[in-house]
Amino acid sequence: MICDEIQDFAAALPAFGALAGLDLGDRTIGVAVSDTMRGVASPLETIRRRKFSLDAADLMTIVQKRQIAGLVLGLPRNMDGSEGPRCQSTRAFARNLSRLTDLPITFWDERLSTIAAEKALLEADTTRKRRSEVIDHVAAGYILQGALDRLRNL
Repeated sequence: MICDEIQDFAAALPAFGALAGLDLGDRTIGVAVSDTMRGVASPLETIRRRKFSLDAADLMTIVQKRQIAGLVLGLPRNMDGSEGPRCQSTRAFARNLSRLTDLPITFWDERLSTIAAEKALLEADTTRKRRSEVIDHVAAGYILQGALDRLRNL
């Protein structure tokens, strides 16, 4: 079930259960997960993209292993708030994923999440090589944390 509004997503969720945040890129999918109380997002891993069926299988493995209750996909809007080709690609990914699971799926504006993640990694004095390895799932953590904060304030 795809929920365009965060309020609809909140209504579709069980009272407790972890959420997963996804930062979809052309070559990778950053994955972050929350605790079951939905207070804190933690970067988990980066999936190297191959084709949808393999990517979805990797995601479903994480969903089952972590007992995920809902998915939050970063929506890469343009800086003026409009939706371009990358948003269409993300929405198509969500539609295809919704055919494989009954979990509620929503979107969260991901503008500047990668920049925030990059800044945090630079402040932590992370090497360039390590930053490139973790940037996607750290950005997914920022996306998920934004959604968690909003859910807490509904």
